[in-house]
Amino acid sequence: MKPVISALAKAFGQLSDRAILGVLAKSVALTLLVFAGLGLALFAGLNWGFAALGLEDGGYASALLATLLAALAGWLLFRVVAVAVLQFFADEVVIAVEARHYPQAAATARVLPFREDLANSLRGIGRTVLVNLVALPVAAVLVVTGIGPAIVFLLVNAWLLGRELTDMAWLRHRHEARANNPVSGKERMLLGLVVAGIMLVPFANLLAPVLGAAAGTHLAHTVMARTRKESFDA
Repeated sequence: MKPVISALAKAFGQLSDRAILGVLAKSVALTLLVFAGLGLALFAGLNWGFAALGLEDGGYASALLATLLAALAGWLLFRVVAVAVLQFFADEVVIAVEARHYPQAAATARVLPFREDLANSLRGIGRTVLVNLVALPVAAVLVVTGIGPAIVFLLVNAWLLGRELTDMAWLRHRHEARANNPVSGKERMLLGLVVAGIMLVPFANLLAPVLGAAAGTHLAHTVMARTRKESFDA
């Protein structure tokens, strides 16, 4: 637990860095743009539907429904969209953190080839879709409890987030193709739970992806240093 808390504290402390602020501004702007586009698409579709049905004042109803549906979609899909957007800028977060805190490691980091980077992204998307599909029947069974589905998807997305946020840094330092992420499942889960929890808070959720990427970088480096020390001591 201590490495995760330390990683989050360091990530919070670096939110004022110019490089991190730049990534934050770009990721927030692009995320909002995606949801604005979704709202406009919903409005156009609903407006067309009302017109086809010959209903009067369809524009007002379309605008209202589009706003409500976009807000609901934002609540349900924010994690997926925010992390997908962050993929465009993840390297900038990792590089900023490494430049300030881990300059020696930064000097030996790999530049991932496009094919490897694409493959990792596709695996991440596939993992997200598959795990959520597996969780769907469980959530459906627990719907009678009211809060059950929310807990199921919180845990599922926390696990996914922990993996994605630590992979962003660790993959730059993986020199063996079959090597596994050294961050333990418990540490990844705890990090994912905290970030997933922040994503549920309005406005704070806009900070969560960048904060999580920075914390994931710190955690990955802490564990890699610990692993090296244990190997040396052995």
